Amino acid sequence: MTRLETNAATPVAMRPQSAAERFGVMDRPELKYTPAVARETAHLYERVRHHIPEIEWPVYAPYIHAINRIKKERGAAILAHNYQTPDIYHCVADIVGDSLQLAREASLVDGEIIIQCGVHFMAETSKLLNMDKTVLIPDIKAGCSLSDSITGADVRLLKQRYPGVPVVTYVNTSADVKAETDICCTSSNAVAVCESFESDTILCIPDEYLAMNVAKQTKKKILTWKGHCEVHERFTAAELLAYKEADPTIEIIGHPECHPDVIAVCDYSGSTAGMINYVKDTRPSRVLLVTECSMASNIESEVEGVEFIKPCNLCPHMKRITLPKILDSLLFMTEEVLVDPAIAGRARLAVERMINLKN
Repeated sequence: MTRLETNAATPVAMRPQSAAERFGVMDRPELKYTPAVARETAHLYERVRHHIPEIEWPVYAPYIHAINRIKKERGAAILAHNYQTPDIYHCVADIVGDSLQLAREASLVDGEIIIQCGVHFMAETSKLLNMDKTVLIPDIKAGCSLSDSITGADVRLLKQRYPGVPVVTYVNTSADVKAETDICCTSSNAVAVCESFESDTILCIPDEYLAMNVAKQTKKKILTWKGHCEVHERFTAAELLAYKEADPTIEIIGHPECHPDVIAVCDYSGSTAGMINYVKDTRPSRVLLVTECSMASNIESEVEGVEFIKPCNLCPHMKRITLPKILDSLLFMTEEVLVDPAIAGRARLAVERMINLKN
């Protein structure tokens, strides 16, 4: 980051005021941890004190204070996925959740600006449901290995190969792919979505492991695509069995994007929202979350008496989203996410069908 400079040739009183000046953060690289900032962020530190050392809080707090102030003045809503780090999840987000929760909430946002703290396909989904609003993502390079595994052209070829077979597409895909889809699904409702069709055969794409796990719960023939999440595909059944052997009291809960052999070892399997609810409802003494490890940190701040064992697989794309980038996004209205109107209508219909499905 570089210091924002003024044009010395133009008197300050005569030139337009920049966003940084208007919001009082001209010295953004040296945001100060003042007594006022300390007081106004103290309640937020209590949410993350187990994950951010007190000595480091003066680095985080000025950004959090500035973001929370400016988002109100901008009329912006910050949506954050469960895989975001605790400083974002607990301190600046207005809405948190899994892909389905964020899709539903995005359609209800009142403000004119949405900051999507997640990956690109999530920001696209928010845009599809809010075409008249400005949707921003703090880092345009925050992608997804699963989303990148398939294109709209691939889906068109699949439909030629399997004419008349319903296409159920995981929400972790681009708008171009969604536009070729009958309905979207998430890990929490994939089985219900597949069961909603009368057809005996369903194309469930692109996550191969999710489709394989769905196939175990339905009598329908499930066709899939060899797409994988780079976080969840790294877990192995042998790894989890070693944890169980070391301590049989550990409860293991896994995400359906993992291989079926991994899910077979788990005590519970569900979406990120389902996993969070399971921990809150059952309060196991020791638990291992088979998913992106920031989620364990976020839940840990909300439950007492639960010890989290963390085989820490990080999503490099989610971690591109940081407090300084969120502040930049608010100040400079970057990076805006746009969807081609030629595909937006069809893609939005697939998402809306998912949201409106009763399950």
